[in-house]
Amino acid sequence: MRTDRILARLEQEPERPSSRDVPRMSRTRKVLFGSTLGLYALIVLAVLVRTGLVQLDWQVMLFRPYKQWPEVHAFLDYFVVLGQRGPTAVLVMAWLGWRSWRQRTLRPLLVLGTSLLLLNVTVGAIKIGLGRLGPHYATSIGSAELFAGGDIFPSGHTANAVVTWGILAYLATTPRARRVLSVVGAFFALGVGATTVYLGTHWVSDVLLGWAAGLLILLGLPWCEPAIARAEALIFAWRERLRAAGAPGLSPSPVATPVGARKPLLPHGLSAEELAHQDDGAPGTPGG
Repeated sequence: MRTDRILARLEQEPERPSSRDVPRMSRTRKVLFGSTLGLYALIVLAVLVRTGLVQLDWQVMLFRPYKQWPEVHAFLDYFVVLGQRGPTAVLVMAWLGWRSWRQRTLRPLLVLGTSLLLLNVTVGAIKIGLGRLGPHYATSIGSAELFAGGDIFPSGHTANAVVTWGILAYLATTPRARRVLSVVGAFFALGVGATTVYLGTHWVSDVLLGWAAGLLILLGLPWCEPAIARAEALIFAWRERLRAAGAPGLSPSPVATPVGARKPLLPHGLSAEELAHQDDGAPGTPGG
């Protein structure tokens, strides 16, 4: 089947709006958000005061999982890419862009953009503020390695995996799709976080805080839905104004006639054909 026929058929399909099941900030979601926020604060506090969580960080780091199971190292080097912001954002954006085109709505792309913006701001601010060094750069055994110019806490890979893959479940339009995509998103989020610990690029507490940070964004997205709806309306209104500005109604621009198509004019405004007609004995003209 030709590609143009496929595209033409897709254009004829009815609109399938994705806004019919926009998640609301329900009481259950608020409770989960508050609980996750409390857990987030506890993890940060546990690292600040050097509790048993910091000791666990060091025990796992000194255990060096990548040396205990070297046979999976090559595979996990590739698997951890599923938590990198660039590659995952491109993959998910391509899928959501196709959905936006099919459903004639910008909501999927706007939700993704909003979640990534929140992720960059919130996670980035904590990373810079706490300045924690990673396991490979640790300087003192037993230390939390805070305020040392690092940017490892919370784990950006883990938080990004939670948000990027979790957004697919958030935007699902059927209960079955939401359940399936929730399982897929959880697998990637848990797997990426555990992989960073295996590779020694993050402490255990980094990953725990990354999971909490990503979950907070997913749980809080319904608060952003009104702003997303307004942004979509403004974009569509702007598009309609551009279309109206370029609509027909004005006098068409004159089209220049190709030089080769013009009839050469002779003196007195006569063309070559008219002159030949006169030479053949046309009425009102002298004969030969």
